[in-house]
Amino acid sequence: MIKVIGLTGSIATGKSTASKYLEALGCTVIDGDVIAREVAEDPRVLRRIGSTFGGKVLDDEGKLRRKKLGALVFNDEDALKKLNKIMHPAIRSKIKEQLETLKDRSQNQTKNRFQLEKSLNCVVIDGALLIEMNLHPWVDEVWVVAMKKDEQVRRLMERDGISKTDARKRIEAQMSTEEKKKFADVVLDNSKDPEYLKEQIVRELSRLKEQ
Repeated sequence: MIKVIGLTGSIATGKSTASKYLEALGCTVIDGDVIAREVAEDPRVLRRIGSTFGGKVLDDEGKLRRKKLGALVFNDEDALKKLNKIMHPAIRSKIKEQLETLKDRSQNQTKNRFQLEKSLNCVVIDGALLIEMNLHPWVDEVWVVAMKKDEQVRRLMERDGISKTDARKRIEAQMSTEEKKKFADVVLDNSKDPEYLKEQIVRELSRLKEQ
């Protein structure tokens, strides 16, 4: 059987760490961040970004100045909406294409007679904006990685070398963890050490295998 997990979490909560664990445990990961970077390299998308935000967000070779664009949209809600309007349809299209390919491949595979009946074919859509982009109807379960906000701010400051004020602005620019939890089938608590997070993931995958 194939199960599709939608993995999400607010910035700096440890979603990428959870995604790596899932991949190491045999799941196929569709990485929304990788797809977003690919979309941002599409000349058609770059032209729209340049015409919307001005040449200052592109370098002399026409490539995206990510930090400059990021600083712009994180401080301007209208600018963020404009960027999302450009990026999100293309990202959704690529994710859907990859998901359908994986589903078709799974359906077409002939089971080896020695394969366990309870084996799990797991696909993970890893997306910080899984819910905001309305990708959650495509999955069987939504998993949210969560931690206390103070710890989230500290980790973001440490990771990106930014001030507490800027860290809070970036966090508040996204859907809150509490809002994401309303859509969750599973909440992964990442408030302790990495092994604790991994134990939860192993337990939840075992549960899915038994369904």
